[in-house]
Amino acid sequence: MKHISDPEHTINKRLYKLYPPEIAERAVSSIIDLIFKYKSRIVPNEYHLSQKDIILITYGDQVNKDHEASLHTLNEFMNNHLKGVINSIHILPFYPSSSDGGFSVVNYNAVDPHMGSWREIEHISADYRLMVDGVINHVSQFSDWFKAYLSGDKYFQDYFIEMDPSTDLSKVVRPRATPLLSEFTDDEGKIRHIWTTFSKDQVDLNYQSHRVLRNVLDSMFYYIEKGATLIRLDAIAFIWKELGTECVHLPQTHELIQLMREVLHEVAPEVIIITETNVPHHENVSYFGSGADEAQMVYNFALPPLLVHSILTKNTETLTSWAQTLTLPSDKVCFFNFTASHDGIGLRPIKGILSDDEVNHIVEKVQEHGGLVSFRAEEDGTKTPYELNCSYIDALTNPNEDDKIRFKRMLLAQATVLVMPGVPGIYFHSLVGSQNYHDGVKHSGINRTINREKYNIDWLEKELSTQGSLAKTMFDSYKRLISIRINEEAFNPFGKFKFLDLDKRLFVVDQKCCKNIDRIIAIHNFSDEVVSCVLPDDILLPLCDILMSNCTINPSNVYKDSRKIILEPYQIMWLKGKVTEL
Repeated sequence: MKHISDPEHTINKRLYKLYPPEIAERAVSSIIDLIFKYKSRIVPNEYHLSQKDIILITYGDQVNKDHEASLHTLNEFMNNHLKGVINSIHILPFYPSSSDGGFSVVNYNAVDPHMGSWREIEHISADYRLMVDGVINHVSQFSDWFKAYLSGDKYFQDYFIEMDPSTDLSKVVRPRATPLLSEFTDDEGKIRHIWTTFSKDQVDLNYQSHRVLRNVLDSMFYYIEKGATLIRLDAIAFIWKELGTECVHLPQTHELIQLMREVLHEVAPEVIIITETNVPHHENVSYFGSGADEAQMVYNFALPPLLVHSILTKNTETLTSWAQTLTLPSDKVCFFNFTASHDGIGLRPIKGILSDDEVNHIVEKVQEHGGLVSFRAEEDGTKTPYELNCSYIDALTNPNEDDKIRFKRMLLAQATVLVMPGVPGIYFHSLVGSQNYHDGVKHSGINRTINREKYNIDWLEKELSTQGSLAKTMFDSYKRLISIRINEEAFNPFGKFKFLDLDKRLFVVDQKCCKNIDRIIAIHNFSDEVVSCVLPDDILLPLCDILMSNCTINPSNVYKDSRKIILEPYQIMWLKGKVTEL
């Protein structure tokens, strides 16, 4: 095996691609030292994703109890309610932060003391697979790194990107309507114009400095040492800047991700890289790379708005036709499927999939339901909606509608995530059917707060124990679906899949895994009508609906002779049978 210092080693080659020779040489040396440092501190732990992997997405202070670290309270909640059902947890940035719900990080290597300490993080990672955020495109303006830069510390002078405000930056893609350059005053009173892609409080790092790369990798290794096995690369598409380009999805960005993965795998080959690129679908999937060298999982960002569109219109034609285009470059990568997250429902990922009129229809409906809209700046100076800020259940239904309808539509959307090929990610608020948090928006002035309400644990426990409450109904039903899914190998994220077009109101996924002879045909009715369909001849009978009964112990609801399937409004059906060929 080649040593990293060997010019033929891929890490060495990547560093020389990114940096001039004299800088690359120093970068190689610092990376070798970093790997040596952590090889004595991290023990590799082989792990392979399966159908049992379900990731809960939550804030570290999502549930709170007086005089108790919120991370401890969260772990207790997980152990009391979700142990054996959900095996992984994505704790959104738990580092000290100055804004944006944790995504303006002040110190990469610390835990916000209001949430707890590294001890609580290690306790959680002992019970669950831990996913953490690499918020590595930018740091807080209040971070020690940026303070040192403004103070004139020579070591940090190349950590950030200062630009003459007269520079032509018109080609740069803007994900926000805020200025690209923000003014800061250094300790000598000089005005500095600094690159800030997302906000003034999120100062972009300069990866053309090899020291930035080295120190960011140091923090990522530290997360692994503390128990992380999945690392989400936040806003990674914007990480490399090159004047005269759009400064998004640059070749150097992909090279950098591939380098990071390879360096981390030198010490911990089980670590999974997940890229967060809320961009049009064809750009998003480019982060799979060759299928063996870049992200192992990519957020399936087009799915949340397409599900909203399909349920609002009671029509799955676009959803099905889009799903039929889904391909993977290898059997070593998969999608990370979700409906809701700490952010809103992104609209950029459906560019080219839905028409402007269809997007506007979603926007209008969400606003009717009490949701909000966030905008981004276009090249011509206009603003277009890029994100819907709304709880997912309120995106699907008007809050004034009957809770039974609201529950059925919400569970339908969540069940669809569970049967999509890949690994499901479940936002905490989806588990309990949370509604729009308007008071939070009024208090914070931030649209995204509408889907970020935090709960007192005693209040939540009471809601989850109240028969007939929307929270309990949603929570119990969701857990039941997950419990069934994790025991069916056909849902393995690396299995074979295809999408069937049986009716414009139905969404149908046919899946099998590996050498297992079982298949599952998931049929979901997106309409408020009774729908019948006929299964293709190449699907072997008998079939049993595993949502209605245990097919081994009590084989009721078995389709033995007839291929005609009838579904009630919003019904979910998972038919288990044997494989011929998929």
